[in-house]
Amino acid sequence: MKKRLKAHKEKILSRFSNEIGIDLGTANTLVYVRGKGIVVNEPSVVAVNQKTGQVVAVGSAAKEMLGRTPAHINAIRPLVDGVISDFEVTEEMLAYLMRRAGEYMPKKFLGPRVVVGVPSGVTNVEVRAVRDATKNAGAREVYIVEQPMAGAIGIRLPIHEPVGSMIIDIGGGTTDIAVISLGGIVRSKNLKIAGDKLNIDIISYIRNEFKILIGETTAEHVKKSVGAVIASEPIETTIRGRDLITGLPREVVITDSDIREAMAQSIDILLEASKEVLETTPPEILSDIMKRGVHLVGGGALIKGLDILLAETLKLPVTVAEDPLTAIARGAGIILEDLEKYRSVLIESEDDLPSSK
Repeated sequence: MKKRLKAHKEKILSRFSNEIGIDLGTANTLVYVRGKGIVVNEPSVVAVNQKTGQVVAVGSAAKEMLGRTPAHINAIRPLVDGVISDFEVTEEMLAYLMRRAGEYMPKKFLGPRVVVGVPSGVTNVEVRAVRDATKNAGAREVYIVEQPMAGAIGIRLPIHEPVGSMIIDIGGGTTDIAVISLGGIVRSKNLKIAGDKLNIDIISYIRNEFKILIGETTAEHVKKSVGAVIASEPIETTIRGRDLITGLPREVVITDSDIREAMAQSIDILLEASKEVLETTPPEILSDIMKRGVHLVGGGALIKGLDILLAETLKLPVTVAEDPLTAIARGAGIILEDLEKYRSVLIESEDDLPSSK
């Protein structure tokens, strides 16, 4: 009876508020508005004026400032490894993105109902930080879902059926490897090996091998343009940086084999972790995965040849999801469409738990 009353109350309240899905990522944050689709896709970067404490820019405008700011302006990435590291700046970023999303929504009396994706295995403290930051940014109600689950829903895997599915979400700060069945995560592993770590590997390799210092933006560009984990036809690009010996600007030509060598150790860890998850998966679910294969989502899914290398290592078919960058935001949107159906996949808040009194 209580559940029915709650559902009826929700139905009435939803007429007076909008509904938003947020993929809160270390590298990018995507915002989905019910009925409109994904309306905001911005880098998770905020530029703050240290003298006044004012936010100067958010998203793409702030990302362009990374490594180019004067002393009094600081370009901050408020999420590290998928977790809020700067609460106030995250709040500012969420408020800005929700205002941006508001341009696509009709004006309503109440604040929006929001579903937010977070990495698997986050602690209660981290979940509370996300919930509080989103509420302070103007949300009426906040629901939290683990990103691999949201990704699986976003690419329409049959998560509620007694069928095993395996998903690997390679984001900016973390990689989530999860096996899902009957609306729950059966086995999972969360790694700090993802897009940002690969950028650090490239910076370190170029510093050691070429004695040149490059920035994060250049490393990201090199990874996207010539990064390939399997050798094919040679690709090369020119990069510019500071010569560590003379201190002067210098440019060098970098090939795909250089980047492959730079990323090799991190990619090996990712492959081993995927194997470990499979080794502990129940045999019935394993036989489902053998038939259905492994699904890749997140920005890291676009690294050239990664699907082929995973397929060779795991001896399983591997598929890169269609539009892998937006899978989690799409999943958050699908949850909003039918919250009752997907309520069991959400991380419960303390308010939802039965009272111990």
